[in-house]
Amino acid sequence: MPRTPEELSERHSRIESAYHRLLDWMPYGLLAVSLVLSALISQRPMDFQLQTLGLTAAAVVWVYFAYTRIPSKTEASSARLAVHLFVMLGFGAALMARDMLFFIFVITGFFHAGYFKPMWMVVAGIGGTSLVVNASMVDFTDIQAEALVVYTVVVLIQTAAISSGFLLNEKLVQLRTQREEAILSREAALQENAGLHMQLLTQAREAGILDERQRMARDIHDTVAQGLAGIIAQLHAADGTDDESQRRRHFDSAVELARESLAEARRTVQAIGPPTLDTAQLPEALAEVSAKWSEAHAVPVELVTIGDAKPMHPEIEVTLLRVTQEALQNAAKHSRAGRVGITLSYMEDQLALDVRDDGIGFEPSKIKATKGNGYGLAAMRQRVGRLAGTVSIESEPGSGTVVSAIVPAIPQAVPDAA
Repeated sequence: MPRTPEELSERHSRIESAYHRLLDWMPYGLLAVSLVLSALISQRPMDFQLQTLGLTAAAVVWVYFAYTRIPSKTEASSARLAVHLFVMLGFGAALMARDMLFFIFVITGFFHAGYFKPMWMVVAGIGGTSLVVNASMVDFTDIQAEALVVYTVVVLIQTAAISSGFLLNEKLVQLRTQREEAILSREAALQENAGLHMQLLTQAREAGILDERQRMARDIHDTVAQGLAGIIAQLHAADGTDDESQRRRHFDSAVELARESLAEARRTVQAIGPPTLDTAQLPEALAEVSAKWSEAHAVPVELVTIGDAKPMHPEIEVTLLRVTQEALQNAAKHSRAGRVGITLSYMEDQLALDVRDDGIGFEPSKIKATKGNGYGLAAMRQRVGRLAGTVSIESEPGSGTVVSAIVPAIPQAVPDAA
């Protein structure tokens, strides 16, 4: 199951705390084990065992005051820790001289040496511990060359092996720390991006609302208002004539203008928002829009979706739907296309929309944006640009047209800015 960086950090802290507590109790536990085994296995006089017990008690007192009472071993001076270790090894050597079973207690030195800094001190502490642990291999009252060689080789190999383990662990800790920092940095960047997305979407929505108001004002002025003015003019004309045929003609014209104005009013209301997105995702909405357009203009449309379709923020889906509607409208008005293809591509961090036709094409450089052109190419670029996206038009006479829009893949879960 995936864990958050905070959970991983907490888990590592618990493991490290448990490890440090183990090292705190290790010398006492191993010393107790060594003493019990020595008393059970070694057949020594009582006074000898009492002397061993006294030396053991002295070792306990030393470990307590020189090591246990250090508040933080990881932040303590390496010199202080070194004094503790080598005096403890001295106690261990004295106890091993009485009974070799106390090598179990001396093993503590391998672990306590891990607190040293820098690495050469770690190696020195491990090497000193290895010298004491393996001392039973050599009879120092009668040193044999062969035994001394074996002892030396064992000490060197043991020191190298354990030191390598500490060095590897140090590298792994560094890598883990770097990885956690990278994960935290990435999460911070994602949160920052989410905040920027929220601002971007809010600004795009506000600008989109203003665009819709301006478009509706133009539509009402150019269609409904003019239609009503025409109706009034026809009614005045009908009222000012006594010719029944002229009056009927003016009434019929007024009725026709009323029907046209009603149709334009309905189109204006329907254009306020894309109802197809209320109950469907973008691919389904594009399929519905393209199917209606295909039926109305008798031009086949092929819709292809690439990638895993995911719910996107409404502003993203509305923008791409509007781009599709405008591209289809332009194809119907200007291209004389025989076929139209729409490709919607879901990528990791982007959505790409391509609308291509096989019509007569044009030269994009000669198309100039003019005010009052409704939701044209310039408005298309403006709306997509508010989402930090891009629009490109590829066309040339006789080779059809491709309208491409790329926008950020902002998921539906991203909340709006307050």
